[in-house]
Amino acid sequence: MGSMILRTAAGFLLPLLLLFSLFLMLRGHDEPGGGFIAGLVAAGGFAFYTFAFDTRHTRRLLRVDTRSLLGVGLVMAVLSGVPAAFFGQPFFASQWFRFTLPPFGEVTVSTPLLFDIGVYLVVVGVITTIVLTLADPEH
Repeated sequence: MGSMILRTAAGFLLPLLLLFSLFLMLRGHDEPGGGFIAGLVAAGGFAFYTFAFDTRHTRRLLRVDTRSLLGVGLVMAVLSGVPAAFFGQPFFASQWFRFTLPPFGEVTVSTPLLFDIGVYLVVVGVITTIVLTLADPEH
């Protein structure tokens, strides 16, 4: 179990790291960033939380099995290539969909964003699974 200073810092830093990882993922199409580096930042936040507390607290915080994050992310990343086939384009060709949401106005969703979210989930799932397994091999 970590010190009180470490636990307090982890409680404040984890939400900031998750928010920063979201920022990195969303800006990854135009500037450096994307799903991979954003997933590493988020997984680093969960690893820091594990070091400050323990694996039981981290698993309770995550609320899902990290291996299922890996599977969902992999399926999402692969399925992001399918819409192009419906438009007669090569697999993984970028597609952009625009629609209107009343509170936000016009919103654009793209298949590269879905791919990046999938990569994000895969990286978070793999890294946190490794960290949690190494920190608690009995689980």
